[in-house]
Amino acid sequence: MRALYSAPALGLVAAVFLLPVGQALWTSLHRVWRQVPHETPFVGLENYRLLLASDRFWAALGHTTVFTAGSVALELALGLGLALLVHRKIRGRGVVRAAVLVPWVLPTVVSSLLWGWIYHDRYGLANHLLLTLGVLAEPRVWLGDPVLAMAAAIVADVWKTTPYVALILLTGLQAVDPVVYEAGALDGAAGARAFRYLTLPLLLPSMAVALMFRTLDAFRVFDLIYVLTRGGPGGSTETVSVLAYQLLFQDLDFGRGAAMGILILAAGAMIGTGYLWALRFARGAG
Repeated sequence: MRALYSAPALGLVAAVFLLPVGQALWTSLHRVWRQVPHETPFVGLENYRLLLASDRFWAALGHTTVFTAGSVALELALGLGLALLVHRKIRGRGVVRAAVLVPWVLPTVVSSLLWGWIYHDRYGLANHLLLTLGVLAEPRVWLGDPVLAMAAAIVADVWKTTPYVALILLTGLQAVDPVVYEAGALDGAAGARAFRYLTLPLLLPSMAVALMFRTLDAFRVFDLIYVLTRGGPGGSTETVSVLAYQLLFQDLDFGRGAAMGILILAAGAMIGTGYLWALRFARGAG
């Protein structure tokens, strides 16, 4: 009887997840070219071998790792500070909270176009402000330099998604009973000591959730990078998702493109499992 009750949910999961993944897995094991649509010979793991032997794949994985590590670390630090700020009882706190969420509410494509204008080398706001303040002597081509382009993409992502991290951490802060701080004050845990020995340990579950969600999201980033740089200059910001897009829709190599998608899915599953294991270990140790 219970199986019958869960059948609709299982059918929905199969329709929206298992069937597309199964189709992608089948495609990844065949040579599927748009130029020869009627010939799909079985090649086994050949598409995966070609990807893993490609310098372009490892470069894209390196770019993705740099982007993920940089953006998530900054978002966690800034999100924690932002959550602590809006958690305080100040006048107009509701308005402040609403204003903080504006970057996160904006669609990624819109915010990416906005940052593209900000980074414009001739009439962008970034160069205008830095030149006015005397920080720069001449305009910078932010999206035309390999190092600056990656840094610019990280800054744009941090601006947009830090409010999301702050919202998760704010929820964790609001779940803490004030009695805990009152008891801690009696034992001498006040101010910075209260933050170190009470707030941070109690926020660990919320921080783990924020880290897991943001790491998974940053690892598969596509729209932000594609709108800002198209993976350039010279492939210096090409992430694994951008590479999958290039293989599928520009090279029309659906076999390798599907294999790339399966590898991204497997990497995401490994990251999520690692975070869950670490959270369970931390709870057990605590």
